[in-house]
Amino acid sequence: MKELLRAEGISKTYEDGRHVLGDISITLNEGEIVSLLGVSGVGKTTLFNIMSGLIRPDSGSVTLDGEDIIGKPGSLSYMLQKDLLLPHLKVLDNVALPLFLNGTRKAEARAKAKSFFEQFGLTGTEDKYPVQLSGGMRQRAAFLRTYLSGRKVVLLDEPFGALDTITRSSMHDWYLKIMNEIKLSTILITHDIDEAILLSDRIYIMKGTPAVISDEIRIDEAKPRDPDFVLTEGFLKYKRQIKGLLL
Repeated sequence: MKELLRAEGISKTYEDGRHVLGDISITLNEGEIVSLLGVSGVGKTTLFNIMSGLIRPDSGSVTLDGEDIIGKPGSLSYMLQKDLLLPHLKVLDNVALPLFLNGTRKAEARAKAKSFFEQFGLTGTEDKYPVQLSGGMRQRAAFLRTYLSGRKVVLLDEPFGALDTITRSSMHDWYLKIMNEIKLSTILITHDIDEAILLSDRIYIMKGTPAVISDEIRIDEAKPRDPDFVLTEGFLKYKRQIKGLLL
């Protein structure tokens, strides 16, 4: 399996003296979903901000296909928990925004964005405004906008955290399907153990102050995963193991 992204030896101390990240190293292979699992405030978002080029580490390296991307925003796609759809733009123009910003002519950008609406379950929303969409539909629109930024690796910072339980479960199934179809590789921040087990090929456990990667767990369950996987002894075994590691 081809390695796409590597963060190695990452450490970060803020100006106020908070030593947030200790010697952190993680990898992402092509076609994988890898989760960063840890309690709120452990430093997961700081690590994402470093990998996405928004801030620099005190030490360490981040490479994409072997190329240094430290301090180079835009090398990876980055989606936050809030969908950040612009309320004054219709859904089609919200989704096409990365194309507009890259200089694509509006008619061409809209046509390209619209060609994905059926695949992303957004048919019929083109001329609506974000306020008219459900939480799940807004997230789908945000995912499509992220995809159209054209990057092969996407960082997702708790993208399902604001959704209700039923919508979240539906979005999990949808994301696994769509990610396979469009050939994305994903690193996901979560503090939800069930979510990490359901979605991930591998899970990194972050803990401590400063945070370190204490453990790596491989989920040996074929994808797409059976809807009843959550009811199996295998799922519960992973959950017990992870809860023990987080304590």
